[in-house]
Amino acid sequence: MKNNLRIISSNDGSHTIYREDIDEHYHSIHGSIQESIHVFIEAGLKTFIKKNKKKEINILEIGFGTGLNALLTNQETKQLKQIVNYHTLEPLPIECSLIKNLNFKKINSKVFSLIHNLEWNCNHSINNFFTFFKEKITFEDFNSKIKYDIIYYDAFGPNSQKEMWTLDVFEKLYSLLNSSGILVTYCAKGQVRRDLKSVGFEMERLPGPIGKREMLRASKI
Repeated sequence: MKNNLRIISSNDGSHTIYREDIDEHYHSIHGSIQESIHVFIEAGLKTFIKKNKKKEINILEIGFGTGLNALLTNQETKQLKQIVNYHTLEPLPIECSLIKNLNFKKINSKVFSLIHNLEWNCNHSINNFFTFFKEKITFEDFNSKIKYDIIYYDAFGPNSQKEMWTLDVFEKLYSLLNSSGILVTYCAKGQVRRDLKSVGFEMERLPGPIGKREMLRASKI
């Protein structure tokens, strides 16, 4: 996949990666970092912590990609002193030769390099608050006995990866959440919202990050 990928700058100065074969960016071209903070940290992690007092939180990320969401989550767990067990799935890892040129390293260069160089399919303790497990697997093949409190749903959009936005996928996501769990995603398409609702989620349309009118947060009833 290497030849299909190239680094571009987004509007907040941070990088994203463009995947030519499916005409998709890994992050918003309006700002990679601001999008991740808005969708996954503010609407996901921080919202859950405010509503639920749990010693440990389990997070499942669909789409490890550049590692930006994991990097930002690690940063927040230390500030909030919140224990997080982070499990991320990625069937097509980006080669380290490309990753090392991304400018997310300014957030925490040591941790950024660490999470990409750690062995796949193993659990790692990054610090006292953040454990990290990256699994090279498709969501279709993924199964878990663990239930999650938050799902970061960061798959490519329905236009280019429609198999990730089906009722079967949403039913599986619902089953992976704890009863108080939430799913957050940048995608706010009407059909996605209706399908999530049809499998049992309680839906919220929230203001989107810069460049997007809305995003979605789904709560398990």
